[in-house]
Amino acid sequence: MADGNKLRDLEEAGEVLVAYIKNSELEKLRQVKDEHQAFFDKHAETKKIVKQILKDVTQLEESVSQKLINMEEEKMQREAELESLEEQLKQCTAQSQMTDSELQFVQRELERLRTSEHELETLQNEVDEDTTEVIPSAVYVAQLYQHITKIKWEYDTPPNILKGVHYGADLATPIDIDTSVRSRREVSDQLWGFVSTEW
Repeated sequence: MADGNKLRDLEEAGEVLVAYIKNSELEKLRQVKDEHQAFFDKHAETKKIVKQILKDVTQLEESVSQKLINMEEEKMQREAELESLEEQLKQCTAQSQMTDSELQFVQRELERLRTSEHELETLQNEVDEDTTEVIPSAVYVAQLYQHITKIKWEYDTPPNILKGVHYGADLATPIDIDTSVRSRREVSDQLWGFVSTEW
């Protein structure tokens, strides 16, 4: 019975609903349905666009992040290169200063050598002059004295000692005179005493 009442209530409600639907404007319902569909389509399109924007933003963020990482790495590399270049510059500057000092030293040495070379050339010229003029005349004079006095001198003696041998007609007489204890006149008289006056 209760089921019958329920069924009856349901039939009545269905009839009321059918009557309401029949009484309602069908066109309005279609318009609401179309608007609802358009709103749903617009929502779906907007959702799709928002998803694409979010995807693009994520890709852009990743790209920017990667660029920032790359730029940071490049910055660190450039800083390392800069430090290396600064170190090389310090070494080059120190080496340049050392090279400048060495160059100045070499220039001073070169100047000293040029001066020495000039002095040697002057000395060589004097020696050449002595060997071409003085020595031959000195040798001639020494030979002339030896021939006249008949005295052969030893030359490896101290400066104040006169040593040699007088070769007389019959006898060779050794000479050993210390000029530091005798006057020049006494030395001269003794040496002239060896010279023969016979011609």
